[in-house]
Amino acid sequence: MPTSNSHGSADNGVHGRGSHNTSDGSNENTALLPSFLRGEIAHEGESGRHGFHPRHFFGVTYRSSNLVSQYVNFLWPFVPLAIIFRYVLPSHPLLIFGMAYVGMIPSANLLGFAGQEFAKKMPKVAGTLIETTFGSLVEIILFIVLIVKHREPVEGEDGGNADEGNLIPIIQAAILGSILTNLLLCLGLCFFVGGLRKTTQKFHAAISETGNGLLLVAAFGLLIPSAFYSALKGETTLGKNPLGFITVQNKFTPETLQRDILKISQVTSVVLIIAFGCYLLFNARSQHSVFHEVIEMDEHGDLDREEDEARMRYTGTETTVALVLSLVLVTLLLIYLVEQIEAVVHSGVPDQFLGLILLPLVEKAAEHLTAIDEAYDGVINVALFHCLGPSIQTALFNAPLVVIVGWILNKPMDLNFEIFMIVLVVLGILVVGNFLRDGESNWLEGALLVIVYVIIAIASWYYPNPDVATSNGIEGLAASAGPKNVTIDRALLKDLLRMANLDA
Repeated sequence: MPTSNSHGSADNGVHGRGSHNTSDGSNENTALLPSFLRGEIAHEGESGRHGFHPRHFFGVTYRSSNLVSQYVNFLWPFVPLAIIFRYVLPSHPLLIFGMAYVGMIPSANLLGFAGQEFAKKMPKVAGTLIETTFGSLVEIILFIVLIVKHREPVEGEDGGNADEGNLIPIIQAAILGSILTNLLLCLGLCFFVGGLRKTTQKFHAAISETGNGLLLVAAFGLLIPSAFYSALKGETTLGKNPLGFITVQNKFTPETLQRDILKISQVTSVVLIIAFGCYLLFNARSQHSVFHEVIEMDEHGDLDREEDEARMRYTGTETTVALVLSLVLVTLLLIYLVEQIEAVVHSGVPDQFLGLILLPLVEKAAEHLTAIDEAYDGVINVALFHCLGPSIQTALFNAPLVVIVGWILNKPMDLNFEIFMIVLVVLGILVVGNFLRDGESNWLEGALLVIVYVIIAIASWYYPNPDVATSNGIEGLAASAGPKNVTIDRALLKDLLRMANLDA
């Protein structure tokens, strides 16, 4: 078994520098990208082996990165069960959904662990960014599967629900739910668990302030289409009097507003992705030395550092196998989940609860386990990076990406979120920013964040589905601009009908 003193890499033959050493002649302004391109590998990512060894591969996979992740591996039997039930018991959608939902946890955990192993072979900051990206792959796959499976609702289709197959509200809820889950639940549990082991944990302002500022900008970008829609939906008209004998000359119809919102969302998505590129460049170059130093200090203060260094590692080949295997399983299980969503909604689970709470919980399981374990070990800055980083990526990249994919597929995916949900996200960012302001955390702050998340989960359970009521959708727009139920005198109704007949 390799020790922390090894300098060679059997994976690729690179010798010399471990990325955490700062006394090798590199100055604090050394750029990350050139280091990344040179392929310098952190010594703690070395396995001391090369090639693929099944026994070691399954041993490393079982032990995973921490004790909790190791226990998660006991859920692996649900993966083959989900696949079997999908073909043997297709008439039991809830059972298939449940098996696939639970099976997603170990599959996502393997993807996250393989991402960690790959990241450890990279320079510190690059490794953290890569690890966060691999953790977000589950979310990207989920969004793409949902938008591909989306069907435009057709009124009166075989007497069914007009919203049958409409998955856009669930995608929108999942986008915001992912941000809320990271900011409130995951960060809250990190503060709480870390506070149980250490009374107060201090984190660096370079991570907290940069992360919170980017989240506010991202929330502003996501809010604009919803605010635009809310401001103008009362100014639209269907263009025709309900009785049919008075024509309203107004070209600003609900359809016009909906097209404008779609175009605004598409252009905003392109801008947000550019902002994400700036964020990556900022981390990769101008702030490399700052983040590198912060993460390095945290890792030296890791309470379980010796135990972590003694763990067996994947080789480069084994890392590739684990990534490919986990990606295949995650994609397969997500397809099974999405196929059963309509049955789950029909069983009584609200759309908003499904998108805002259930889907983000399972897609973020691996990241949450990693971040909570890091907080418990006292590595609070790295844990904070794992909470804020995925939220930033969801808002600046994953959400805009699904809009652009919908644009390519000619599907009307936009950023016109329910006002209820966008308000929750903005308030959540403000609450988290207030807790991060003093640079310290304790278990009470963590408990309060989790309580806020529980309250949101309760409210989302009672929030009506889009086909029943909506605060920011086409149904609400049609209701405000179209016919309304009114009570009028019988004689007046006869006079109006007689006038309509005379006009005809």
